[in-house]
Amino acid sequence: MSVKHPIISITGSSGAGTSSVKATFDQIFRREGVNAAFIEGDAFHRYDRMEMREKMAEAIKKPNNHFSHFGPEANILQELEAVFREYSETGQGRTRHYVHDDEEAELYGSPPGTFTDWSPLPEDSDLLFYEGLHGAAVTDTVNLPKYGDLKIGVVPVINLEWIQKIHRDRSARGYTTQAVTDTILRRMYDYVNYICPQFTETDINFQRVPIVDTSNPFIARWIPTADESMVVIRFKDPRGIDFSYLQSMLHDSFMSRANSIVIPGGKLDLAMQLILTPLIKRLVERKRRAA
Repeated sequence: MSVKHPIISITGSSGAGTSSVKATFDQIFRREGVNAAFIEGDAFHRYDRMEMREKMAEAIKKPNNHFSHFGPEANILQELEAVFREYSETGQGRTRHYVHDDEEAELYGSPPGTFTDWSPLPEDSDLLFYEGLHGAAVTDTVNLPKYGDLKIGVVPVINLEWIQKIHRDRSARGYTTQAVTDTILRRMYDYVNYICPQFTETDINFQRVPIVDTSNPFIARWIPTADESMVVIRFKDPRGIDFSYLQSMLHDSFMSRANSIVIPGGKLDLAMQLILTPLIKRLVERKRRAA
């Protein structure tokens, strides 16, 4: 953690919805005049798309049926920790981009499935914002959560997470349902051992829970809408959280535990604005006073 150079990390599995949460943070940053430096978790994959296919084929022959992007072997987590450490100490660091598709290829000038060159983070940023798979990962060699000043987990219940991933990968990436199912199965070992444990490290978890039948996510024709969901918001340390105010602003919400509030799914963006804005302002004001 760092007073002068705070770090915010958003952590969630593939298909969890971290990109939507990032959009809310973008709104807060613009409104509050916060100059954030951004890094993406995909930038710290170890292999580009073709290399990853080759490594997966090699793993299957061993056999190793759980080699995946969720595990440390397929990522450069020590490099990510080094960036977190350097930023927390100096406000500097470096990152790159993983190019997902043709649109990003045109933007970054690199083919889909490859990485751009490493480049320095912008100078004079107010904070560092990470969004990806491993923002609060702990392994035998890295401890990322110790650098995070605000750690957010995005954790839909697993059937909903799978529905969102299946629909995204079929529509945006052209994968078949079977191909996505195979990916889910291959990632399960690393999901249990490296993704789930992070959510005990996060300061706040947002967990969307559908209130419609999602018992077989592999045949679901639609993703449950926000209005067909509730969201459980869990605070690791509820001290200083004005739950009475939140309930007055978020109609039809209720407390399920002393550190958890449940809200209608359609109120998620408003809840995030109410909860996160003062926390972000506190980090930035503390930084500016220290400077």
